Amino acid sequence: MDYDALLGDVLAWLESKTEGPVDLMGHSMGGKVAMALACRRPERVGRLVVVDIAPKAYLSHGHRAEFAAMNELRLAELRSRGEAELKMEGRVPDWGMRKFLTTNLEQDEAGAWRWMVNLPVLTAALPALEANPLGAGEGFPGPALFLRGGRSRYVEDADLPEIRGRFPAARIETIAAAGHNPHMETRAEFCALVGGFLGGVVVA
Repeated sequence: MDYDALLGDVLAWLESKTEGPVDLMGHSMGGKVAMALACRRPERVGRLVVVDIAPKAYLSHGHRAEFAAMNELRLAELRSRGEAELKMEGRVPDWGMRKFLTTNLEQDEAGAWRWMVNLPVLTAALPALEANPLGAGEGFPGPALFLRGGRSRYVEDADLPEIRGRFPAARIETIAAAGHNPHMETRAEFCALVGGFLGGVVVA
């Protein structure tokens, strides 16, 4: 799994649904996919929203800890998402990130918990997913909104020139109270900013 494969999946879905440009939003790894699609197929993207991620490589111990926490969960013994969050706390101290990770848990008809994502494949692909999805010279000239959390380290001040260089029409907004998951942690402000950019009401 790499960003070319993920981009291909999203593009195939878009082409099965619509012929015209779409407003595209992605968060974290999804934001990397959205950036790559906008840069390589700009005719398919009207407006771009990227949430708390920058066009750079993330060689992060935090990612490794999060995947370790997910892989260490004994799903057969799990009783609730809340219990999963508690068990992850040692490796993932940020509550918003724990909540985000456990949204990928679901129960089958028998009540057993399982991951909705292919966790072994994602774990093996982590080095490729941490890489910068954009190549040299790639950019998107259209309207873009980059939202970052004020308590997050994913988009730092040092990243802003790179964002503006690749996305010259970008508007960059910081939600001061948010971490890496502003759509969960500061929902009202997140929806207001995205809705204002897209010209409509957004409900997350």
